[in-house]
Amino acid sequence: MASITLRKWKNQLKYTNGFFLNLLRRSYVSATTRSIIQTATKDGELRVFIVAGEVSGDTIGSRLMASLKNLSDTPVRFSGVGGFMMSKEGLESLFPMEDISVMGIWELLPHLNKFRVKLKETIEAALLFQPHVVVTVDSKGFSFRLLKQLRARYTQQRLDCPVHFHYVAPSFWAWKGGEERLKFLANFVDHVFCILPNEESICKSNGLAATFVGHPILEEISEIKLGKQTSAHEWKITGNSEEFRRKHAVPSGATVISLLPGSRLQEVTRMLSIFSHTMEQLKDTIPDLTTIVHVAPNQQVENYIRASVHKWPVPALLLPGGLPQMKYDAFSASDVALCTSGTVALELQLARLPCVVAYRAHLLTEWIIRYKAKIRYMSLPNILMDLAIIPEALFRECTPTKLASLLMELIHDSGVREKQIVAAEKVMHLLYPSERCINSLAERNTEWSYPICTPSMIAATTILQHVKPRRLIRCHQTS
Repeated sequence: MASITLRKWKNQLKYTNGFFLNLLRRSYVSATTRSIIQTATKDGELRVFIVAGEVSGDTIGSRLMASLKNLSDTPVRFSGVGGFMMSKEGLESLFPMEDISVMGIWELLPHLNKFRVKLKETIEAALLFQPHVVVTVDSKGFSFRLLKQLRARYTQQRLDCPVHFHYVAPSFWAWKGGEERLKFLANFVDHVFCILPNEESICKSNGLAATFVGHPILEEISEIKLGKQTSAHEWKITGNSEEFRRKHAVPSGATVISLLPGSRLQEVTRMLSIFSHTMEQLKDTIPDLTTIVHVAPNQQVENYIRASVHKWPVPALLLPGGLPQMKYDAFSASDVALCTSGTVALELQLARLPCVVAYRAHLLTEWIIRYKAKIRYMSLPNILMDLAIIPEALFRECTPTKLASLLMELIHDSGVREKQIVAAEKVMHLLYPSERCINSLAERNTEWSYPICTPSMIAATTILQHVKPRRLIRCHQTS
């Protein structure tokens, strides 16, 4: 009985200590934020250290950079790590973004030493830059180590700590024990930008400040339809199929399959071979089969794919990444798509192009995913709807024979295709920012409207509210 009482007392003490430590941490952040506001105003510029580690993060980061520049009256200066898209917004990356673009557990091991070197280099560059704000975009393996060690260095040197933002909340809902780790993140992450519904409330309930800004895929609607008369809730992009087929000399009777093997070199080297053998199985069954291989804006990936398609079993058109309009024109010209699991599944739903999702990784990585994951699906539309809307071929089941069978069914069964098309509208609706968030922005400036109220604009506004006096935030309306 005494041991039970003692254990309860220890647990209560641990809870109480944790409460007061969290209270002290929040007080410290609040005081630091006030100091940053004063410093940013005095310096006459807002210094933002921003880090992205993969193609999707590069796109998100570039949009956030553009939004910060548009909304801030004070000049914004950037430093950090990014790719081609972020460089167009003025970032000179410390090193190629691909150096830290590694996904998986076993896959990371050969790169550990380089990973540590780049992490140290990034930390030193951030300290030298003296940012008012640090923003990490996705790539949680690198991002959280960076934020944690930066916070420790600032505390150790008794320096004013910049406000830490992380864009794209970790998928805590997908893993056993994931929600409990959010409390740990609050020690070095001050604010999280959530891109999925329900993430904001769960983060807040675990002591982590968060804002649901909407999914980045919604930005593509506003970018492609900019200047066109569209409904605020028209979550669909229709490309020019005829123009694409004419321009690229695609035969009128050809069956076209869009192939999206991924954005990281390690996943492309694994998946492209599987896709090639799948097309080999289909070429005799489907006459005039043509493929469009979507190439991510990653030089290593581009070089690998160009070298690989020389042995391709069917005609292949390589489509460069980073060109949204051309991408959706290609989707419109396609009958179905085969993609590696990722954000691209949402892009295909935005285009209303039925697809099959595939995923393979190292055997150890796959085993850990099976053991730790608590969700049944891998593609986001299926996860959001909790229904197998999109056919998935995962892990050991991801074979050319399985993929060929799923693609054949998708091509010949209109009911299966229609199921995905109908569900797409519901999925997109779930990814849109809440009316509460939009109304809050509208109260600050009545000129704000769709598509100005994009995820990146909401995120930028949140950052500026943290680090600059409200009077210095201006609402920018694009022409």
